[in-house]
Amino acid sequence: MRNAELNDMSYLTRTPISLDLLVAEVSSPACGGACVFLGTVRNGPDEQGVTAIEYSAYEEMVEAEFVRLLTDARARWPEARIAVRHRLGTIPVGEASIAIAAAAPHRAQAFEACRYVIEEVKRRVPVWKKELRVDGSEVWVDPSGRPTARPSHV
Repeated sequence: MRNAELNDMSYLTRTPISLDLLVAEVSSPACGGACVFLGTVRNGPDEQGVTAIEYSAYEEMVEAEFVRLLTDARARWPEARIAVRHRLGTIPVGEASIAIAAAAPHRAQAFEACRYVIEEVKRRVPVWKKELRVDGSEVWVDPSGRPTARPSHV
């Protein structure tokens, strides 16, 4: 996929993510390995009663950063095909908030590209999240997973 095509893509959605469509975007007869990462909203022992997470973003900024990030990934793995979707809005526990699919001629490249994209998303893409808890409280969480004050730019 060329950079011009990247600019025409939408990486954000407010509807459930379709893994079938994401995998179809990266499928190719030249790719013998494919990898999918699915990040889901969790309520484990450290989450203190999370029922959902509300994701928000300055969408134009996020879309532009996704273009830059995927351009960087494609420069590292030129034979790889990579697709990503990030959900916005309120997402209940158990549903996917992000999905990444990567396909490449060999499995190692697909795994490496997929891992690179999720790590860079967490590091570079300005998506904010607020945990909604069973007791009715709401807690803003920074990208590292630590509770924080409400972002000033939301």
